[in-house]
Amino acid sequence: MSHEQDRAKERIAAELDRSRRRSNGLTLDSLDDEDLLTQHSPLMSPLVWDLAHIGNYEEQWLLRAAGGREALRPDIDGLYDAFENPRADRVALPLLRPDEARAYNDRVRREVLDTLESVNLETVPAPRNSGERSLLEAGFVFHMVIQHEHMHDETMLATHQLRRGAPVLLEEEPGVALSSPPPAEEVLVPAGPFTMGTDDDPWSYDNERCAHTVDLDAYWIDTDPVTNAAYLRFVADGGYQDPRWWTEEGWEWRQRRDAEAPAFWNRDGDGWSRRRFGRVEEVPPDQPVQHVSFHEAQAYARWAGKRLPTEAEWEKAARFDPATGRSLRFPWGDAEPTGHHANLGQRALGPHPVGSHPEGTSPLGVRQLIGDVWEWTSTTFHGYPGFAAFPYREYSEVFFDDGYKVLRGGSWATHPTAVRSTFRNWDHPIRRQIFSGFRCARDAGRD
Repeated sequence: MSHEQDRAKERIAAELDRSRRRSNGLTLDSLDDEDLLTQHSPLMSPLVWDLAHIGNYEEQWLLRAAGGREALRPDIDGLYDAFENPRADRVALPLLRPDEARAYNDRVRREVLDTLESVNLETVPAPRNSGERSLLEAGFVFHMVIQHEHMHDETMLATHQLRRGAPVLLEEEPGVALSSPPPAEEVLVPAGPFTMGTDDDPWSYDNERCAHTVDLDAYWIDTDPVTNAAYLRFVADGGYQDPRWWTEEGWEWRQRRDAEAPAFWNRDGDGWSRRRFGRVEEVPPDQPVQHVSFHEAQAYARWAGKRLPTEAEWEKAARFDPATGRSLRFPWGDAEPTGHHANLGQRALGPHPVGSHPEGTSPLGVRQLIGDVWEWTSTTFHGYPGFAAFPYREYSEVFFDDGYKVLRGGSWATHPTAVRSTFRNWDHPIRRQIFSGFRCARDAGRD
């Protein structure tokens, strides 16, 4: 076996361990059985469902599909099928109890590590457009499972935020990163083509492919995400009471929800407080606003005389290097994220102030594009030219062109292995339990 394969397998084993320790920390190590079995919101699964689903997904893809082994628990496949069981219904299923889920996950993991030792990873990607992409190409199926677990960890964090009760999660970082004022509130992105998407990123999903050229007119984009302080001005100006700023669909949502501020905010005298993982605190003015829906983001942008960026505009601002004409893997280059680049991986239980992580600034001068908050775009989720579902339609294709809006960039809860400048997230425009914020854009020449 080559040194390249050895290194790849060591990395995979380490990442599998990190993801499992995180999953257990959000479930078995922090909550009792009652909390794990409870459905804290109809929007979310009981946490014990997420926990066993992680193990079942791993069994199906790493043991059965990649390892060619017999099924360990085919009797539970139906229980943990996310497409057959809506979240609101999962609490009524005969789920594995917490101790059973732990035992099942541990058994799966032991066999996965045994499989990893013997499997032959195809470390050289197939040629572009060859149609020969395989599960083992550059370790893809292992990367897919690692990212899947971290995605569910982020989903479990959203459940924790909806949970009522005393705080159970601790922040690893007691302080905040160094921040600085922006050199300008907006950055001009020049007109011209850039490469969107990817053909060869070994961690990429099917919806990030194929790489293709997009030619955009010049536009302005906010240097930083919209802050709580800026959003409070919209609230104070009666933004939630003025239908001028809302689409018809957005206004119907606002009235139905009787929304007057982001989720988890409450009036506190003349100011606002927020509930964050069981803690009540003043809304910090310098952090990016989070827990806003697409409709709220769009209304704010209209109020501010701007608009939400398209998905292509967001990606060009994040990736395009005008000095070389290249599209980078991350705003800062091709190196993997560290704590200096971005607020990722649940180091803190919320966004860092705007202006933090200057080393993560894009070549065009746009900041905090990765981490802190997912950023809504105006684009409806769709497939790129040349899209081919891989390895299953239900990851991406079934959601195309069905009203889901694209979010970009990851949040503070997103793990570094599960985000990059090409990564595409999507959700219903009404969703706001997710860690979502936004930045604005406007056409060039409209001052």
